[in-house]
Amino acid sequence: MSFAAASSVNPVAGDTTQYEGTIEPGWDIVGNADGGYLLAIAARAASQAAGGLCPTTITGHFLNPGRPGPVSISVDIERQGRRFTTVRATLSDEKRPVLATLGSYSGHTPPTDVERVAAAPPELPDPADCIPLEPTETFPPPFVGKVELRLHPEDAAFTSGIPRFRGWFRLRDEEPIDCFGLLVAVDAFPPTVFNAQLPIAWTPTLELTTHVRGRPEPGWLRCQFTTRFISGGFLEEDGEVWDSTGRLVAQSRQLALLPR
Repeated sequence: MSFAAASSVNPVAGDTTQYEGTIEPGWDIVGNADGGYLLAIAARAASQAAGGLCPTTITGHFLNPGRPGPVSISVDIERQGRRFTTVRATLSDEKRPVLATLGSYSGHTPPTDVERVAAAPPELPDPADCIPLEPTETFPPPFVGKVELRLHPEDAAFTSGIPRFRGWFRLRDEEPIDCFGLLVAVDAFPPTVFNAQLPIAWTPTLELTTHVRGRPEPGWLRCQFTTRFISGGFLEEDGEVWDSTGRLVAQSRQLALLPR
């Protein structure tokens, strides 16, 4: 099943504020659905409510683990402006809310002559020379069987001592990546803390914010995720996603709990 099908939603008949979808099996990490995948499901419902616009910025707060099965998404249009529509969406399973989101949605931003980028894509070996992650029943988790991840060889052994992961990302079968696919890309790599010489265990995300900077061109996405502060039982993770032309297409920041 493609990512587009696995994250699809449908409006509930007669109710423009309610949508239904399914958390499909296999998009999980140790039984809990990947956060970016959940964010994409909620964003698709919000997008439909906003007339088919794409998220420019979206923040998700994770309330409970998402398990395979049917879900409902309730949406509220907070503001509809000329350039942006702000939508609140809550994804719930049959028992409880799982994810609460707030996002600003828009059409494609017209290009401008102003361009100043004080960074560059991470230096990576070719995808064939990076380390592929293949799924097992535990780790790597089933989720990595739904996408293609290739880690920088220096990061793949989880022993570098630097809380960072660099690598390549794409959907399986070279499925095109749109704005919703970018929401998965920013949460697809192992937690940066796994390379900090700390215990490797469940690292729950409290909040994930993604800025969609543009629609990527076809091909592998070049990604980098870093952490500077591990403090007070929390860590932040900053992400950059660059397309095959070397253009920044997404940024992210998430706050997570340290593994116990």
